[in-house]
Amino acid sequence: MVINQQTLQAIYVNFKTIFKQRLEITETFWERIATRVPSTTKQNDYKWLGSFPMLREWIGERQVRNLAAYDYSIKNKNFESTVGIDRDDIEDDNLGVYVPMIEQLADSAKKHPDMLVFGLLKNGFTEKCYDGKPFFSDQHKIGKTTYSNFQDGTGNPWFLLDVTKPLKPLIVQIRREPEFQAMDSPDDYNVFTRREFLYGVDYRGNAGYGFWQQAFGSKADLTVDNYKAARAAMQSYKNEEGVPLDIRPSLLVVGPSNEAAAREILSSEQINGSTNVWRGTADLLVVPWLD
Repeated sequence: MVINQQTLQAIYVNFKTIFKQRLEITETFWERIATRVPSTTKQNDYKWLGSFPMLREWIGERQVRNLAAYDYSIKNKNFESTVGIDRDDIEDDNLGVYVPMIEQLADSAKKHPDMLVFGLLKNGFTEKCYDGKPFFSDQHKIGKTTYSNFQDGTGNPWFLLDVTKPLKPLIVQIRREPEFQAMDSPDDYNVFTRREFLYGVDYRGNAGYGFWQQAFGSKADLTVDNYKAARAAMQSYKNEEGVPLDIRPSLLVVGPSNEAAAREILSSEQINGSTNVWRGTADLLVVPWLD
């Protein structure tokens, strides 16, 4: 193959088409537990997370619910992945071997928010959320009341989430969508020095925590008793006026090591010879990033 601008443009268009097609069919899981929030600046301010607005009877003047005095923001980061294609492979028309690499670029770009979101979930026992406490903590305060969304233990973590609200427990912030790009001019420095044409993807964004009230994290064994305790804790949360927050534990998120226990609790008709009253009380999501 003669290497000129015309052939290089044809290669770029072909690779970009392969990238786009793979991007469209790649399955992701983060949408189950995180809300996508658009971003137009360097970072987004989420101080309003300190307020869980609910209606009250209108007596007298309106009571304006001010944004709580929390300082919580999510800063956008840049992410990239790049592959090099040998000049000789283009010259020898040996590009088919690179198709899986281009597809993998798309796959990695599409799934990267999964890694961010479930990484946050796993690290929520130490990483802080809007109130300055770890996302999973026994020291969260609403008004004068202290609440816990945490069970201690030494096992692989599992999580019970309320994903029924407009804002899910976590946030994915996208500043710029994944873009397929190339450095494919014959005069590029990397072509001259390394005989490589570069193709890659980059995007800009980040992930962070939403309302801790919609999530419960445990490192204890996934047993019926611990599952029951997690549900009870979440359903006990109330606002400053003592009104229940209507938290509805609806999704159990586990890693592969806890899948069998989770399926038994959520699917079995009986457990230890007794009727399983917890059957069907939540959906199940099994992801590889928690073990």
